[in-house]
Amino acid sequence: MPNTSAVATKQVPPALGALLVQLAKPRIILLLAITCVCGGLVASKGNTSLLWLSLPALGWGTLGLVLSAAGANAVNMWWDRDIDRLMVRTQNRPLPQNHLSASFVLGWGCMLVCLGTAAAAVASPMAGLMALAGALFYIGIYTMWLKRRTVQNIVIGGAAGAFPPLVGWAAVQGDVSHPLPWLMFAIIFLWTPPHFWALALLANTDYTRAGIPMYPVVKGEAATRLEMMRYLVVLVAATLLGGLFAPLGWIYTAAAVGLGVWWGLACWKLLHSPLSTAENPAPARRVFRISLLYLAWVFVAMVADSFL
Repeated sequence: MPNTSAVATKQVPPALGALLVQLAKPRIILLLAITCVCGGLVASKGNTSLLWLSLPALGWGTLGLVLSAAGANAVNMWWDRDIDRLMVRTQNRPLPQNHLSASFVLGWGCMLVCLGTAAAAVASPMAGLMALAGALFYIGIYTMWLKRRTVQNIVIGGAAGAFPPLVGWAAVQGDVSHPLPWLMFAIIFLWTPPHFWALALLANTDYTRAGIPMYPVVKGEAATRLEMMRYLVVLVAATLLGGLFAPLGWIYTAAAVGLGVWWGLACWKLLHSPLSTAENPAPARRVFRISLLYLAWVFVAMVADSFL
């Protein structure tokens, strides 16, 4: 008789579509898309006529950004497949589970980057260039060069995630010569370290096991908490510069202050938590979750201020 227990426990591989979605890192893609769309909406400078005329271009720019970022994430998984097997947080990804071949994932990722660049270029050549630059920065600078070599990996490599508002702005305006999209870039650049270090605190054991020199692994938890607080102070100061650039005014400034205080209080509690994150993960988890809402709402506030 057949071994029915073995048949019953045999796992069915996920559908190809589900695996491709997993390669894209959809939660990251969602936040990138929000900042891209907001960048494009702010670029219309509150001119509803310009906005309606620019919607098709913004749609192409956002589609291109999503595809190119999804492709970069897939290539990231291809490159990191050895260390992903070592970490609890990543061991269920398609490559560690042998659901897809490495060559397929690499080819799929490169194809998406090319398609995304082409789609964004439909909006404007500059939008295509910004989408491609973000993908290549993430793959080449962060993933292949910095991540396994330096504690500054996410500090420098975080610039890759700062390109989406440049894509959105370029889709509407055709260039990025105005200082405001670069302020958006700077906000995301400064936001990334404290955001990612909160995750690194939660996954410190994983990164230590894999030998990845994240800040908590190299400098320790106490130093990481303090550095997060320092970055947050600089970040909030940078957000307030938005009041110097038309059309941003009091609505955005009030939101930037309020959101900064909200996230700052969470970081302050984490800084003064007497327990390690392994013993008490709640403060670090709260900082991480608030960071996602913080960035999204800062950009929404920019849009609101531009149109109200």
